[in-house]
Amino acid sequence: MKISQRHDWKISLEEAIAIQEQLRKEAIAEDKIAVPIKYVAGVDVGFEADGAISRAVVAVLSFPDLRVQETSIVRRPTSFPYIPGFLSFREIPAVLDALEKIQTIPDIILCDGQGIAHPRRFGVACHLGVIVDIPTIGVAKSWLLGEYEAVPEPRGSWQHMIHENETIGAVLRTQTGVKPLYVSSGHKISLHTAIEYVLQCAPKYRLPETTRVADRLSKRKE
Repeated sequence: MKISQRHDWKISLEEAIAIQEQLRKEAIAEDKIAVPIKYVAGVDVGFEADGAISRAVVAVLSFPDLRVQETSIVRRPTSFPYIPGFLSFREIPAVLDALEKIQTIPDIILCDGQGIAHPRRFGVACHLGVIVDIPTIGVAKSWLLGEYEAVPEPRGSWQHMIHENETIGAVLRTQTGVKPLYVSSGHKISLHTAIEYVLQCAPKYRLPETTRVADRLSKRKE
């Protein structure tokens, strides 16, 4: 997969804010998906050597049967510190390296993080989607911001997540009686469509299979 870098990654916090403000104008929260969907991917990043090394994983699964088709694992020096709200600058460089190694191009990428449910409406899913020009969904395990009402217990129940009078995502229960996930548009996908695909990718467990496979590989010792 050929990727064009949009900016440098060894930058200051002020430069990172400026990049978010600039690129968020390119993020599209509407459906621009080529159907039928044949492949979905999950990306995950772990860290080694006390955070000095980033270990990124891409797992491409067939859709809708969710069988692993291809995986890619890369390591590279971490170039940006851990700062909440700026995780894309810490994680995406290694993810791009991993994506460049795959031959099976996904139709949708599910990111372990936020999309527009972000203080500047430009989380890791938006950032990655704009750079690679592939529809992306933010599927976060933890809350970052926004208010929402209690989510009913049955699988598929969800509530709007609101911040500053704007719908920024959904709190979605992927399995009955388990903790919900925080879903938001990343790029080229609407919130309602994102919810549908997250549910289809999570038939048995709380997390989508894309995330489960990528997370498992990112933690595996080699």
